[in-house]
Order: sequence, then C-alpha cells, then structure tokens
Amino acid sequence: MRLTDLAKEYGRSASTITTILKMKEKITGRDAAKGVTRVSKQRPPVLEEVEKLLLHWIEQKQRAGDSVTKAIICEKAKALHADLLKQQPGTSAGAERFKASRGVRKVQDQIWNPQCAEEFAKEFLEVLLSEGYLPQQVFNCDETGLYWKRMPKRTFITEEETSLPGHKPMKDRLTFLFCANASGDLKIKPLLVYHSENPWAFKKHKWVNAVFDPAVKKYLVDNNLPLKAMLLMDNAPAHPPGLEEDLLEDFNFIKVMFLSPNTTPLLQPMDQQVISNFKKLYTRELFRRCFEMTDCSSLTFHEFWREHFDIVSYLQSPLPRPGKA
Repeated sequence: MRLTDLAKEYGRSASTITTILKMKEKITGRDAAKGVTRVSKQRPPVLEEVEKLLLHWIEQKQRAGDSVTKAIICEKAKALHADLLKQQPGTSAGAERFKASRGVRKVQDQIWNPQCAEEFAKEFLEVLLSEGYLPQQVFNCDETGLYWKRMPKRTFITEEETSLPGHKPMKDRLTFLFCANASGDLKIKPLLVYHSENPWAFKKHKWVNAVFDPAVKKYLVDNNLPLKAMLLMDNAPAHPPGLEEDLLEDFNFIKVMFLSPNTTPLLQPMDQQVISNFKKLYTRELFRRCFEMTDCSSLTFHEFWREHFDIVSYLQSPLPRPGKA
C-alpha cells in the first residue's frame, strides 16, 4: 500500500506512519504491554531459513534448465523443514506441523512476478514493432548445466554404482550457453565452459565478438536482411550489464535487452522446451554412441563407460542441435 493510503486508513499523519515503518523491527521485538494482545505471531526462525534455502534451490534448478512445479517445490520445502528440525537439539521432525503451500506462495512471488512479466512482454513487443525487427533478427541466449556422464536412473550402471560402498554420483558438470533466433533457422555455436558454475568465458573471451556477432552478420548478409539484430538475455550475474560496450565496431548494429528481474521462468524463450529437448537428445545420442562402440569392439558397456568415455572423447563427439525436436 502507498504511504498516503495507510495514513488515511489508520487516521494518522504520513510522518507517523513513516516512523512506525522505520521502527518496525524494534516494535515487533518488544514484549507486549500488559493487557495488549498481539494480532500477528512472530514467525519461527526455521521458516525463514526454509524460505532462504528454497529460494536458493529454485534458482539452481532454473540455472540448470530444470522446470519445477508448485508440487515439486512443496515437497522440497517439506524436506528442508524436516532436515532443519532434525538439526535442532531436542526437536523431532514431527514436532511442528508445516504447511508448505504458504511458504511456497511467498517464494514464488519472489521468483515469478506475472505482472512484471506481462509489462516487460508489452514493452519488448513495442520495441520490436517500433524498430521493425523481424523474427530472424531477434535472438535469445541462456545457460544450462549438463552432467555429461550421468546415466539416467534405473539403468544397470547407476544401480551398480549406488550399491557400492562409498558411492559418489557422477557430478562432472559442463555449462552450456545456447543461442538461436526467433525464427529457429540460425542456431549459434554453443559456448561450453568446463569445471565452472559461472561461465566466465562468456565475459573473458568475448564469445559475442568471436562467435555470436560474426555468425549473425553473415546470416543477415546471406539472407538479404537489414543489418540489425536484437539479443535478449536474462540478468544473471555472469551476463555483464554493459555488454553492448564490449561489441566491436563492426557489430554495433546489435542491440542487447535484458529481461526484468523475477520474470525469467515465465519469459525466457530457451526455457520453453529448447534446453530440455537438447538434454533428451543428448541422452539418446549418448546411448547410441555407447552401443555403437560396444558392438564394434570387445568392450562391455560397463568397461566403455567407466574407462573409455572421458571428457576428451565427449568433446570430439557431435552434439545434438538445441532446438531441434
């Protein structure tokens, strides 16, 4: 609510309301005077911690390109709450009833803002129409994590590994940056970062100048399209806000636009099945290659997987094209 609306509702001056809001922590922290009943209860610290951990978990899932539903978030919230209670001395996991839906709603409000998403969509459309961008000239990029040597669950290899003492799941992780235009006929060569959660190569090696810009310029020239393009990306920490300043002079026809905060899960084009399709295609291609190698040699599937499929052989094998269903 606006300050003026609060002042009118409670019949107080705006300065009084301002003072109360500034002293909120002090006021709520004091014991109530005798005969005064508090209208609202203070939230247990464990709930605050659940929300922080849940927020961090959702952000990790989004960066990895995984979709999360409200039901999944609720189950994760319950698990976090139970784990936190176990860590508190003298508290059992069932000592406190926990309704995950309330906390999830609050966390979703922080992560997903439908109103901001709707406003940005209108603003973005206006920019495209007013400046005359065609679908071929509008590009989007996004990162995702790929555990390149992790087998799907319920396979022989994963079942054997989990039964071994001291089992550690295969967590060797790659980071990919995928980019394509809205018409889907130009897919830029992906950026790959190994052993890094944050793709520093995106900033350090100027992927935009080395790969993205030349590919876009050649595509526009070859298709007799006006020399202008729009790159849409989210405001992740790995994306430098002054990206346009890094562009070489030959590529200053490219404009960069960032998604508004808390709108990425709703608006990010690469999250609309493109990244998930890539991962499904990758798994299919991975199995095809494994069977091909074992059919042409005396190696067993397990021997090939454990001893011959390494990061070098992975990088030499062709990747499935993102966006191709």
